[in-house]
Amino acid sequence: MLVVSIVVFFILTFLAIAIVVAVSWMTFMKSKAEATEAALDDQESVLIPPAGIQETQLFREEKLSTIAVLDSLLTRFDVMELIKQRIAQAGLDWPVGRVMAGMLLTFAVSLAILRTFLPWLGSIAGAVTLGYLPYGYIARKRSKRFEKFREYFPDVLDSLARALRAGYPLSASMDMIASETLPPVSVEIRRTSAEANLGVGWNKALEDLSKRVPLLEVNLFIAAVQLHARTGGKLSEVMGGLAETMRESVALQGEVKSLAAHGKLTGLVLSILPIGICIMMMIVSPGYMTVLFNHPWGKNLITAAVVCLILAHVVIRKIVDIKV
Repeated sequence: MLVVSIVVFFILTFLAIAIVVAVSWMTFMKSKAEATEAALDDQESVLIPPAGIQETQLFREEKLSTIAVLDSLLTRFDVMELIKQRIAQAGLDWPVGRVMAGMLLTFAVSLAILRTFLPWLGSIAGAVTLGYLPYGYIARKRSKRFEKFREYFPDVLDSLARALRAGYPLSASMDMIASETLPPVSVEIRRTSAEANLGVGWNKALEDLSKRVPLLEVNLFIAAVQLHARTGGKLSEVMGGLAETMRESVALQGEVKSLAAHGKLTGLVLSILPIGICIMMMIVSPGYMTVLFNHPWGKNLITAAVVCLILAHVVIRKIVDIKV
C-alpha cells in the first residue's frame, strides 16, 4: 500500500510539473505571437495607404487561444464558446485556453496535495471544487458587472431622453451618453455606437448588445428602439418611462435582498457551526476526535460531511436567492 501511494504521489507531482511547464510554454508562445503580430501591424501601416480600408479590432475574429493547436482543439467543443461569452460578459480579456489551463493546473495541484491525507473520493471532490475556482471568479465578476449595469442604466436612459428632447439623433445621443456615464454602461454603449457607425447597422449592433448584456432592462430598451424605428413616435417619452420603471425595479430588488440577507446569514452560520464545533472538540478533548481520524472509515465520513455541508450551503443560497 505504501509503494502504491508513493507511485501515485510521484505521478501526480509529475503531472503538476508538466502542466506548469505547458502553461509557461504557452505564455512564452503568446508573447512571441503578440510581438510578431505587432511587427506585422507596423509593416501594414507603412505599406497600406491611409485612404485604404484597414482591419479594425471591432471586426477581428477572436480566437479561443493564441496557440494554433490548442485553438483548433478548443473549437471542437461547443461549451468553449459559452465560456468565451461569459468571459466577455465579465469584462475580462482572458483567452479561453488560459482559463482552461488554469483550471486544469489548479485541479492537478489540488489533487496531488489532497491525496496525501484524504481518500480518493474526497481528494477528487476537493480537487474538482478548487479547479472550479477560476470559472467561479469569472461568474462572480460577471454578476457584479451586471449589477452595476442594472444600477446605472436608468440614469443613462434619462440622459438619452433629454438628448432626444433637445433634438439630437439617436447616434449622437448614444455617443454623448457614452462619454458621460460610468463603466460598464459607457463601455457597452460606446461599442454599440461604434458598431452601428462602422456599417453594421443599428439592428445588428443592438442584437450584439443584448448578447453581451443579457438583461431584461437592455432587452426592453432594444425593443423600444426597434419599435420606434418601424412605427415612429416619441422615443424620449418611452425612454423616460422605462427609466422610471427600472428605478422602481431596482428599489424592489434592494428590498428583497435586505429581506433575504437574514436567510443567507443563517445558512452561513449553519455551515460554519459544525467546523467550529469540530475545532473546539479537538482543543478540549483531542482523544475524542482521534478515533474519527484513526478509524478506517473516518476519512470517508469526514469527506461526506464536508460535501454535505457544501451542498447544504448551496441549497440555502438558492432558496433565499429570490429573483424579481
